[in-house]
Amino acid sequence: MTDERIEGAVTGVNGKLKSGLGNLTGDTKLQLEGKFDQVKGKALDYYGRAIDQLETLSDRAPEDLRGPVKTGLDFARRKPLLTTGILAGIAFLMAGSGRRRY
Repeated sequence: MTDERIEGAVTGVNGKLKSGLGNLTGDTKLQLEGKFDQVKGKALDYYGRAIDQLETLSDRAPEDLRGPVKTGLDFARRKPLLTTGILAGIAFLMAGSGRRRY
């Protein structure tokens, strides 16, 4: 389990507590902060799951490819937003290349 998954779980629980406290007190700002923290916690959990799966796949990779794969995973851990943007851009380009042009 990666640190991101643990942080996501803690952030999600804190968000539920904030949201519940905001509901009890009628504080809409606290409610919104709680909802935001819940979403942030889920995002961190999903990101951590993806990193876990990539690590599992890298362990199964051929010996000569394990070094570059580990380097890529380290980059993804250090710069998660940039990595997400790069992958989203690649997905967008791939989706656009399959369209038929009439």
